[in-house]
Amino acid sequence: MLFIKEIENINTELIPEILKGENLPFYLDSGQYFKRIGRYSFWGYNPVFSFYFKNGIIFIDNQKIEENPFIFLKKIFNKFKKVYTKKFPFHCGFVGFLSYELGKYIEKLPDTSIDDYQLPEYYFSFYDLIFVHDIVNDKFYITGIDLNLSDFDRKIKSYFDKIKSTKTIDKSNIKFGKDFKSNFKKQQYIEAIQKARDYIYKGDIYQVNLSQRFQIEFEGDPYFFYKIFRGISPAPFGAFLDYGDFQILSNSPERYLFIKDKHIETRPIKGTRKRGKNNKEDLEMIEELKNSEKDKAEHLMIVDLERNDLGRIAEFNTVKVSEFEIIETYANVHHMVSTVEAKIDKKYDCIDCIKNSYPGGSITGAPKIRSMEIIDELEPTYRSVYTGSIGYIDINGDLDLNIAIRTAILKDGMLNFQVGGGIVYDSNPEDEYYETIVKAESFFKTVKELSK
Repeated sequence: MLFIKEIENINTELIPEILKGENLPFYLDSGQYFKRIGRYSFWGYNPVFSFYFKNGIIFIDNQKIEENPFIFLKKIFNKFKKVYTKKFPFHCGFVGFLSYELGKYIEKLPDTSIDDYQLPEYYFSFYDLIFVHDIVNDKFYITGIDLNLSDFDRKIKSYFDKIKSTKTIDKSNIKFGKDFKSNFKKQQYIEAIQKARDYIYKGDIYQVNLSQRFQIEFEGDPYFFYKIFRGISPAPFGAFLDYGDFQILSNSPERYLFIKDKHIETRPIKGTRKRGKNNKEDLEMIEELKNSEKDKAEHLMIVDLERNDLGRIAEFNTVKVSEFEIIETYANVHHMVSTVEAKIDKKYDCIDCIKNSYPGGSITGAPKIRSMEIIDELEPTYRSVYTGSIGYIDINGDLDLNIAIRTAILKDGMLNFQVGGGIVYDSNPEDEYYETIVKAESFFKTVKELSK
């Protein structure tokens, strides 16, 4: 049975504080400004159960199971799979993340970079009751399925008690180290770009995504950091996940996969310009991006890659590009975006769709497998959640997963933020280095704001 109860307005700025101190809380945050592609936000805590995968082992209910991560994910999804009529995109199911390195369980890939995070390669929790914010109508709900009425009422009361007792977090306890560090020195990053260009010249690849990671010492409340972070740079596919000994804070503008009623779409981003100082400069930057032959060629390669990925699981002749090279503007950058969509073949489910397209092409390169081999060679450390994916899988088979860019990982007292860009033969290494700085601007601004 599906339960839905409308509740009184909640101050959305308090949501991170509402989640504080709870067991495995999540916040899938549309940022409130992106009603066309991010109409709903979801949050909750106290899942029924959780499981994660690391180094070939599934950890669930104090058990260790040696199994392929996608086979297990498919089994657990099928165990809870249920067809029901929905009011919202998500009422009940799994929330969590998949790491970039999960790709090595799909294709045979090298694994030579350093796993310094030591985080799970995926982690999911099953939530039977969640909050929903319908941003278009500015209404709030609590929803869930397969609960008896007394359980539903009891959980609602606990939520209300939590909301009423929530107070704004004081930022005064937040402290940072003196300097940012990178896993590359500037010259090393430029040399890595040059090596990538050499591979392109030799015909190994057409393009590859390279990234560098910034980190700074952090002490204080990650919830408050996220609150400021999302305010400085709101995005349609943001997320906050708290796993106790590490937290994930995402302000992603990019959708990896969206599935609704056997319809699937992906929205790759490729092509970036910084924001101008005024409207005139903004328009100039947009026109420059629109007319850049380099960016357009790079974008087209990724769109073709995504068409191929969706073609693996789509009904014949249903793959189409419904939006091509549109420009979307965010707090610090302008992005070139396309939408590729299809109808899923009846013999495939949502887990098959992930396995046949993971990780996203915009953050790997073309061809994908050779690009990932080169990423492993040129980047010194694991990406982990960065360029992986965060989101939900509903028990009816619908899902919404982001590409985890503009995403910070807080672990062991270090706040980490990774940024990258697509490299083609025409890339200028110095320009590509500074593009990563532009993309990290929201992170730097948040640190600066909280250091005042």
